[in-house]
This record gives sequence, C-alpha cells and structure tokens, in this order.
Amino acid sequence: MVLLTMAPPMQEAVLSTPLLSSATASSSSISSTSSEADDSPPASHRFELLDVTKYEFPSKTFSGSQTYKSLAVLSGHVGSVSCLALCGEFILSASQGKDIIVWQQPDLRQFTKFGQGDGSVKALVTVSNKVFTAHQDSRIRVWKVSRSSENVFKLVDTLPTTKDYLGKFMKQSNYVRTRRHHKRLWIEHADSISCLTVYDGLIYSGSWDKTLKVWRISDLKCLESIKAHDDAINSLVACKGTVYSASADGKIKAWSWGKEGKTSHSLKGILEGHKDVSLNSVVVSEDGKWVYGGGSDGFVMGWEGQGNGDFVSWKLVSETKAHHMAVLCMCLMGEFLCSGSADKSIGIWKREAYGKLCTVGVINGHEGPVKCLQASPCNVGSGFLLYSGGLDKSIRVWWVPKNSAKREDQQ
Repeated sequence: MVLLTMAPPMQEAVLSTPLLSSATASSSSISSTSSEADDSPPASHRFELLDVTKYEFPSKTFSGSQTYKSLAVLSGHVGSVSCLALCGEFILSASQGKDIIVWQQPDLRQFTKFGQGDGSVKALVTVSNKVFTAHQDSRIRVWKVSRSSENVFKLVDTLPTTKDYLGKFMKQSNYVRTRRHHKRLWIEHADSISCLTVYDGLIYSGSWDKTLKVWRISDLKCLESIKAHDDAINSLVACKGTVYSASADGKIKAWSWGKEGKTSHSLKGILEGHKDVSLNSVVVSEDGKWVYGGGSDGFVMGWEGQGNGDFVSWKLVSETKAHHMAVLCMCLMGEFLCSGSADKSIGIWKREAYGKLCTVGVINGHEGPVKCLQASPCNVGSGFLLYSGGLDKSIRVWWVPKNSAKREDQQ
C-alpha cells in the first residue's frame, strides 16, 4: 500500500462534536492472540487534547490521495489499549494494564477510571446502563452506570454468577475436560475471553479456549457453550439473527439461534479464509449481506450472502491486500470500512459493487500496532469521527470525510 502525501493547507473548518444521544449496545472486535507481545514504546500518562476547532480538514483530494489529521490524542492508560466502546455521552477505553477509562464528550476529558486490578481487559460492550468487560482471567464483569452514587461505574456481578455456579457444581455431567487431568463447569471459560458481542437480549463471548458461550442479559445466566473452532476465537459480530465468529483456525463460522424448533445455536455456514492464516477480525454490513474478515497476512476478505435476507451460504467475492502486516481490527461506517494493522496504520476503504473494496486513504500516527477501532454513528460535518487505540497506549481521534475520492480497486 502506498502511503499518502500531505495535502497543502486547506480552508479552516470548525468541528463541533455532538453529545451522543443515547446509550446503545456497541461491540468491539478485538484481535488478540496468545502470542502477542507488547513492544510499544513508553508513553506519557498525560492527557493531551489538541485544538479541534483550528484543524484544517481537507475538502478535496490530490492525485487520488486523502490526508487525515488527528483531532485528539488521549493518553492515560498504563498498558496497550485493547478495546473501545461508545456508551451514551461517554467513550470507554480499556487496556491490558487492567484499567478502564471513561472519556466524556464533547471535550474528551477524562471523566473517571475503574476496573483496576480485575485482570487485563480484552473486550467490552455496553447495554443500556450496563457495561460488560471480558478479562484475561476468563471472567466477564458487569458494571452498572449510576449517577446517584460517587462510584459512577459500580461492579454489580461477575460471570459466571454465584447463582449459576451453585446450580451446577454438584452435578458431574456439568463438567467438561479442558485439558489433561483438568475439568471445569461448562459455564466457565478455560482461557482468556478475547471478544464480546450483543444481540437480541443475549451476550456472546469468544475465548482462546475455542468456545463460544451465550449469556442472557436479563438474569446473567449462561444458556449455552459451543465448541466453535479448532483454535482461539479472536472476534465476534452479530447481525440479522446470525452470529459470526472469526478464529485463528482461518475460518469465520456463522451461527443461527433457534432454527428448526431448536432452542440452541446451530452452525449455519463456514467462510473459509486463506490456508494457515489467522482471521483476527470480522465485520458485517447493516443488511447482513456482506461479511469481511481481516487476516494475519494483511488481507481483508469479503463474502456475499446468498439468499433473500436469510442467508444460507456465502460466496467469496473479494481479496484485498490491505496492509503490509496483520490486520488486527476493523469497523464499518455505512459504505466505509476501516482497518487497523500491526503495521501501525489505519486503512480507509469504500465498499463498491459486488462487495469489492477500493482504497480511499491511509491514516498514520500511532507509534505501535493499531489494536481497536470504533466509529461514531454521529455525522460531523460531511464526515464521521473514528477512534483508534494502539499498543502505544494512546487513543487517537480522527475526522474521516465521506466525500473522499476513490482510488483504484484492490483485488
């Protein structure tokens, strides 16, 4: 991929970052593998906010290229940033240093910090007034957002819950073998929980133990455990009644709930990636028709769902060499796909006919691999805000224009 050149100064534009209107369920696709090493350089813990009102946004492209500027650099994590989520007026970021920081919009000031000492945080999602965090110690923690108490984000439960344990630990059939001479209850993960996603009153957790577990939000009960893959699960996403799991075994699997009279999940289809290449991230278009997987070989692969709405199979339609190194994370914002990589860059792509991707631009700025991405659903001018977290322990905020001129198709 050719890096972009800086565009000449443009006419000054003023950015007004709106408050996010309501707390919505959001998920983060975390590309974590047990072999990862945090080799990022030391970073300052000082919060740094750049003057967003004086940034010059590019209004046109030069030679097919698009230049992006960082609106803000948020520093405060003691470890590499592993996941991001939007929660109402807040942006939540978590790190492998066990801390979760809450940033308040629109000024992006640090509002509070919680979760220290509870194990390295690998993923987080928000549901209404609750935050669910997945940890390296194989547990999911539930935090309630309350403005009535001094501790705004209060720990209210841990999954599996004590009630779930007490209901199952006496029965031998509830235990499964996790490795030689070791057994656990089937409701427990046996290794780090790498990803979470939310859909239709359920939370799904994927783990390095190769299983996918299903939890009911209303009572926090574990409903199901699926031996989903032959290697670690790295990413989850749910759309239109289907849950997609991406794994280090090079496959994305599609799971459906309650089909053919069943009250459990069944395998709907398998999307095959490149041989011996880990799939680290998966995203799905809003209509559920297009599925994209990011691999450790730097490719983003695209599949088209076959069928009328209720897709029963998927056809590989595009293979894009997106990065020089592994794709670690992705997010979708309308027709735009954003990819973060171990090569420290963020790729901006536009979805074209038949699911093909054309490159719009490259964002550089992180001093380490880009581990997580989150796009804001709120339009800002003629573009959107993109949040990125990296192994350099920083979070960066970017403005991405939607009227970017496209370059050649990448096949």
